[in-house]
Amino acid sequence: MPLSSRAQSALAPYCFLLSNFSGAAHDPGVPDPFYMNNDRVLIFDTTLRDGEQCPGASMNLREKLEIARQLARLKVDIIEAGFPVISDGDFEAVKIIASEIQGPVIAGLARCVPKDIEAAGRALLPAGDRARIHVFLATSKIHREHKLKKANEEIIRLAVEGVTQAKSMVCDVEFSPEDASRTEPEFLAEVVQAAIEAGATTVNIPDTVGYAMPGQYADLITYLRKHVRDIEKAVISVHCHDDLGMAVANSLAAVQSGARQVEGTFNGIGERAGNAALEEVVMAIKTRPDVYGGLFTGIATKEILKTSRLISRLSGLQVARSKAIIGENAFAHGSGIHQDGILKMRETYEIMDPRDVGWGGTDLPLTKHSGRHAMVARLEQLGLTLTEAEIVPIFTRFKELGDKKKFVYDDDLVALAGDAAAGETGAYALESLYVVCGGSTVPTATVKLRHNGETLEEASPGNGAVDAAMKAIDRIVKKTGHLAVYLVEAVTEGQDALGEVTLKVDFGDGRLITGKGASTDVIEASARAYVNAINRVLVMQQTAPGVDMSRV
Repeated sequence: MPLSSRAQSALAPYCFLLSNFSGAAHDPGVPDPFYMNNDRVLIFDTTLRDGEQCPGASMNLREKLEIARQLARLKVDIIEAGFPVISDGDFEAVKIIASEIQGPVIAGLARCVPKDIEAAGRALLPAGDRARIHVFLATSKIHREHKLKKANEEIIRLAVEGVTQAKSMVCDVEFSPEDASRTEPEFLAEVVQAAIEAGATTVNIPDTVGYAMPGQYADLITYLRKHVRDIEKAVISVHCHDDLGMAVANSLAAVQSGARQVEGTFNGIGERAGNAALEEVVMAIKTRPDVYGGLFTGIATKEILKTSRLISRLSGLQVARSKAIIGENAFAHGSGIHQDGILKMRETYEIMDPRDVGWGGTDLPLTKHSGRHAMVARLEQLGLTLTEAEIVPIFTRFKELGDKKKFVYDDDLVALAGDAAAGETGAYALESLYVVCGGSTVPTATVKLRHNGETLEEASPGNGAVDAAMKAIDRIVKKTGHLAVYLVEAVTEGQDALGEVTLKVDFGDGRLITGKGASTDVIEASARAYVNAINRVLVMQQTAPGVDMSRV
């Protein structure tokens, strides 16, 4: 679906600048797209696409939109919002993010297949001149011979056709030769040059299976800069996976060789071992100007920790305590020698100021006496924008929590909001839970769920209180799940801390569905998490199953 003549006219100045990209200095009076600054490293976040491919990390529309809003506050340059063709749900998510998120470029992924590109163009239409179609096609010998079964000439033809079609719909087109790091450099240069001549404004060189080493990867970028005619007309991007633990190192090595866009995810989540952790890439560039010269990113680094915690909570993927930049121990010092040095001069053992990435003091906690306005204002400070319908149940839970503990901390609030949002599209809601257990008593749970305005009740014995509650829920919903992962975490400190349960459940089709729930009572939190997982699988079953395909 090409752009209308009116839309093409409106985008003409933007398209002109893209087609005349150069790293050279330009007239300051002319509008300056961010990628015309040769010292700026663009940050392309694929949390909502590649990050969501991590097993058990699927998110609903509300959660994706919440993450997209936070990525905009973080000032990432490009948000890859999804893969529109794979399901109605992905299409709708990309469309809504394109409609509601201001600031970043919004990208949609597509194979070099007409129906994929057409779907991406339609989904991205609300983004206007901030729309980017990201097309990809495998180029390595192993993919050409065993997956695609196509000759080199056919690969080049398909790449050109894909870029050309995408270019008829948007001005900003990114092309990725999948498995580029295992593609013969000579052939890779041919494909990249053909894509640029067809109109690609960004050429991404993905290390799709995490095979590259930093020196080798840097040399590949250098080779392309030397052997691809008019390479300066496009931004060179890199997309690295962490199968050998080299994703960040490879990305930074490529930047030193001239790449000016880095793709990855915050917290490094993603398929298999994950993607390059963008917080590490950003802070390496900021912390080591001696190595990276005048290079910089546009990231609002004080939003990094908030972003990390939001993604962790909504994806159900925990951050390791020892994780660089964002882990609980990243700025903790246990050694007496280290503590002494820090007290005398922070820089003795800290190469970054924790406050630069969002660590530090928070506002005073709320109490049960705090009003609705104060609660909403604090949630907005934390980056959570809620509708009136969503505020009502959260405020009810807030008051209940305030009766149980002295203070309600920021993390408590985020957990309550996440718990409420998680069940937003669900068919069932936990109304009450009564458990008998202990000593020689057989653990038994009685559960009441609300469903379409009706209260449903069942009781069941079990091998422990949590098992009994889940079996009672199974009886109500007539669906049996196998609990594969069960995690309990205290959201805040103290004996009255809110407990958050994250679990992953297999409902018989091999997929792990994540559920989350929060309460001061761990059994109740477990029941809430299990109901959340059931709601998620019901929504997924109503969505088109998608297309089985490999992705960049």
